[in-house]
Amino acid sequence: MDASDDVRGLFCNRTLNLRGIQAIGYDMDYTLVHYHMREWEQRAYTFIKEGLLAKGWPIDHLTFEPDLVIRGLVIDTEYGNVVKANRFGYVKRTFHGTEPLGYRQQKEFYQRTLVDLSEARWHFINTLFGISSACMYMQLVDLLDADELEGSMGYHDLYEEVQHTLDEAHMEGRLKQEIINEPSRFVNLDPEMPLALLDQKRAGKKLLLITNSEWDYAQPMLEYAFNEFLPDGMTWRDLFDLSIVGARKPDFFSVRMPAFRVVNDDGLLREHKSGPLKEDCVYVGGNASLVEETLGLRGEEILYIGDHLFVDVNISKKVLRWRTALVVRELEGEIEAFREFSDKQDELTDLMRQKESMEADYSALRLQLQRARDGYGPNSQRPPEVIENEMSGLRDDLVALDERIAPLAKESSRLVNENWGPLLRTGKDKSMFARQVERYADVYTGRVSNFLHHTPFIYLRSHRGSLPHDDAASEDGAYTISTSGYEWDETTAKERG
Repeated sequence: MDASDDVRGLFCNRTLNLRGIQAIGYDMDYTLVHYHMREWEQRAYTFIKEGLLAKGWPIDHLTFEPDLVIRGLVIDTEYGNVVKANRFGYVKRTFHGTEPLGYRQQKEFYQRTLVDLSEARWHFINTLFGISSACMYMQLVDLLDADELEGSMGYHDLYEEVQHTLDEAHMEGRLKQEIINEPSRFVNLDPEMPLALLDQKRAGKKLLLITNSEWDYAQPMLEYAFNEFLPDGMTWRDLFDLSIVGARKPDFFSVRMPAFRVVNDDGLLREHKSGPLKEDCVYVGGNASLVEETLGLRGEEILYIGDHLFVDVNISKKVLRWRTALVVRELEGEIEAFREFSDKQDELTDLMRQKESMEADYSALRLQLQRARDGYGPNSQRPPEVIENEMSGLRDDLVALDERIAPLAKESSRLVNENWGPLLRTGKDKSMFARQVERYADVYTGRVSNFLHHTPFIYLRSHRGSLPHDDAASEDGAYTISTSGYEWDETTAKERG
């Protein structure tokens, strides 16, 4: 693949030999079927709003703000905040309601707190389906703080009410019916994707569809996404060796639930009594162990591809040791944004190298001054006033350098999204979302059709893992400073004391 096509790449966390993969399973929503997020979430937001209005909530003036939230954020229902954390759980950016918090306010909330997703107060926005409800939650926090919502209610109650209202809308099926009726409005077709799967099938891979979507929604959506781009007379059902709808993930991977075969297009079901599933059939329910028994495959012979960090890649890897690939739809835009910023990034990196050197010189002068004043150690013979003059000049140079760095650092940290910056980074560190991707996804990519830019026989090798001391151990002793997304705050210039 040409270097210019890297945006369409497969990015490998753990070495994956596709020649050893005998079956490839796919989720549907945001994996095989890509939605126009703003259109989908606008409608989802509208249904939440209608549900709350019906309960008498004073929210008629609220409107959907899609840039207010990104995937990978964490809702803190103890304080009514939404936060972006780094890979270690340290909070790096915070909104209370729809207002960003400054450094000092954020410190008051989280100076002694790490984000731990196992605690009930934290709710991770795993997928793009969480954008509408998170936006509504943030707006309602503002109203709650302003005493505009009636009744005794806390931030956690508010979160539960929003989720319950959205679930009610999904149960009614109104949103999905709108999408079925007008798929061109909501779905971003990818003509290359069916060919990528056809390559895999003809290369001898068993193709599996495993989706939580029910038959009456999955059937028309897959027909719309696939049939037009397959060879004459072939449909999406011919492409998959085994199709499972209503899978009930994540329980699908760990609980032996019953399976029912879809008998006709109207969705008539017949219970699967025992034995292996029949290939080229569609089933509702079932479980991963039954799939393995049907195919005669286990663990690392199966690759599962989905968009949900927990439901798709985390559980399938932890329970079954299936190989995993995560579809990160935002990835292509993020790569493009960093490419466009590359010249400024080079400038920022150079300025940061200068800053690092100057700060080291300043710290050395502080130590000289300490020794001169206390009369001990090397360099203690220089008059303190001489050292202080040098420090003053260097301090002025650092202030001037900070003024050049600040606008570049701010721009870097707000790439992709003005409020939160890029999905996979927070400041110069990996985001919590990136850490989850690193832990559970063997491979990640922007879309399924990116497999077309490789082959079904490719050997994907992970990069050598980097460690902070690698530069010190290199032959030339080269020193590099990672400043991508450098985080700037009001304490930066004060750290020189």
